[in-house]
Amino acid sequence: MSATANVDELEALIADLVSIESENPPGNERRCSEFIVEWFAERGIDASLVDEPYPDRPQVGVRVGEGDPALVLNGHIDVVPAGDRDHWTHDPYGAAVEDGSLYGRGSVDMKTGVAVGMLATALLAEEIRSGELPGSIVFHAAIGEETAEPGTKTLLERGYDGDYGVVLEPTGMRTATSEKGLAWYEITVRGDPSHASRPDQGENAIQRARPVLDALETYDEEIRAREHDLVGRAYATVTMFEAGTKENVVPERATVTVDRRFLPDETVADIDSEIDELLAEVAEEHGVEASWERTRTYESAAIDTDSPLAEVFRRHAAEVADAPTEPWGVTASTDVRNFVNDAGIEAITWGPGDITQAHTYDEHVDLSAARDGLDALVGAARTVLSGDLD
Repeated sequence: MSATANVDELEALIADLVSIESENPPGNERRCSEFIVEWFAERGIDASLVDEPYPDRPQVGVRVGEGDPALVLNGHIDVVPAGDRDHWTHDPYGAAVEDGSLYGRGSVDMKTGVAVGMLATALLAEEIRSGELPGSIVFHAAIGEETAEPGTKTLLERGYDGDYGVVLEPTGMRTATSEKGLAWYEITVRGDPSHASRPDQGENAIQRARPVLDALETYDEEIRAREHDLVGRAYATVTMFEAGTKENVVPERATVTVDRRFLPDETVADIDSEIDELLAEVAEEHGVEASWERTRTYESAAIDTDSPLAEVFRRHAAEVADAPTEPWGVTASTDVRNFVNDAGIEAITWGPGDITQAHTYDEHVDLSAARDGLDALVGAARTVLSGDLD
């Protein structure tokens, strides 16, 4: 069946999902999850609200069939906050369509991927139940991806797993077999407060933080020499600096936030050690003691570039939309790490939409790309579920 036969249903589903505000933070996914369960129920498919890891933020798991192989289609339903709505031309939750594009927060990241996964699951369910396809299909509508929470990880642990996985993020239908990792560090430097009329009485934490900032700049320059063929360079970028409580008080604490992007052959433990060593050198050379906390982590992940799963998706995406077929990786972080690293499942990141639209004002998705994505996904999934990967 071609996606052409399901154009109206697909576009209506994307609009319905976008119109449901599911911002994270704070984590407003419940209403979207309940809508998805009801949508599947109307089509005779059992979908479960999974109240783990957070009872007040349920997510959705679906399994159709018991045969092998099992293919998992994964999407997250949380979106980043819309921000200042005065900067939007269109209502971020109005799902307006203009010139062939649908506008709204999450339209690209990633409710179009969720909609494509839902409709593909429903279409394939008929063929699985009739015996046309020997495999089984699993669908995730996960919470918490935007804040590195264990939504997808929990669904996999609760039995919504399989032999292969597809994380339906917007890649322009390029097939990603690797992704960068992300770790955020908060480095705290302490001083001694005093009245600003007597600055020499205290120790200014901002001044004491200078050698830490210098060391981080040198560290970033050094690690940029590390490079991966598919995901590019490593980075350590200072993104926030917080200090001070009042205009006339010498600050007693300064906090530096570092965004560390790392490669598939780097580990979080290694990076922790590098931060330890950096701060130890600052302490030795400048007498400045600093502490650190890693506040968020998305691990890097990679599978073989020539994996059979990747080859199938490259082929179908090229046939439907002339998508590039060369090996590729994403520089952002996705829940594919939970498949590859936590569950040991061969998985790719793949989906329709332009990733540069993610998190922007007037975020929008090209509806023709969504239709092509559905067509390519259903075709590739049929190949996988028929057992023809080898």
